[in-house]
Amino acid sequence: MDALRGAPLVVLALVTARPYATGTVVSSGTPLHLAQYVILSALLIVPLLWQRRRPLETFAAVSLVSFGQWALGFDPVPANLSVLMALWWVAYGRAFRWALAAGLIAELGVYLVLVHWHTVSFSMFFSGSIFVVTTWLTGLYANTRRRFLEGLEERAERAERERDQQARLAATAERARIARELHDVVAHNVSVMVVQADGAGYMIDRDPEQVRQAVRDISRTGRDALAEMRRLVGVLRADREDDGGDGASGTDYTPQPGLAQLEELVRGAGVPARLRVTGPPCDLPEGQQLAVYRIIQEALTNALKHGGPGVRALVELTYGRAELTVRVTDDGRGAATPRGHDGHGLVGMRERVGMYGGAVSAQPRQGGGFEVLARLPVPAGRAA
Repeated sequence: MDALRGAPLVVLALVTARPYATGTVVSSGTPLHLAQYVILSALLIVPLLWQRRRPLETFAAVSLVSFGQWALGFDPVPANLSVLMALWWVAYGRAFRWALAAGLIAELGVYLVLVHWHTVSFSMFFSGSIFVVTTWLTGLYANTRRRFLEGLEERAERAERERDQQARLAATAERARIARELHDVVAHNVSVMVVQADGAGYMIDRDPEQVRQAVRDISRTGRDALAEMRRLVGVLRADREDDGGDGASGTDYTPQPGLAQLEELVRGAGVPARLRVTGPPCDLPEGQQLAVYRIIQEALTNALKHGGPGVRALVELTYGRAELTVRVTDDGRGAATPRGHDGHGLVGMRERVGMYGGAVSAQPRQGGGFEVLARLPVPAGRAA
């Protein structure tokens, strides 16, 4: 590309050298000796070496040399075409006001040449202006095209940056969701393990069989919590692994819990609880089943932590024609909201239910106890 851009300089140098090489110099004013011709041509051509980096300075230099040439009465030479070349680079690389000023100066040069030749007329001026205007317009067109392509490239880069930013925001939101999921899992299972361990400690001398059962429950709950944590942490790590990995990281991707695991959840809740299902079950999406599971899990954890001694819980699922109602009640003290000390539990419930267009409420019951009530719409065509 640089060689192609330098080609006009080579052509101009050859054209400049031709008149004296062939002995065809024609003079209508002060004749130029060979040394004068070479010096003048060099003064007009050498500044073009900087026309791409400093187009304004280059145009000013060749214009001043050409004006000095006219003032001394010397005839135009082929190297005076350097004015047109410098004009093109000004129109191409600078703002329109500079291009307009350079074009007017070039037009003045055409007029001065006609004055030197004593041939000032509209037709001659028009003929000479054709070269100036053509050069000027092609430079402006190239400038417009360059700016257009630069604008396209900038917009493409900006779109790519925005896309990457949206991807990072989506990844951050997903990590936050997984973090809340992990919080719910750990909080529930650890609470169950703590209560069962405390109970085993009290009964270790009185009922060894019940202690063994409690230890088995603690072991099972711990394994379930560990498997769930591995699954969630594995999802977080997946974003940082190469796409070409062999998948031998050892991450255990266990299935998401759903409605089929509710009985097991209620039995291992750490508090005496019953599950009551009303109405014909419907086939809910896995995501909605997970939301129901986590809501019940959070409500039972709340009863375990804040219900007080001897608390009992009831889990009710009511399948209707258009919605599924989830109600978890307990007969405890009823003085705290789910995860009352930080509010994460209730926020998580609302987010889960809100994803499916439902609503949730959590409040103390009249007469004692606490109630968590969630209503989720049943997708069309899934009702039994």
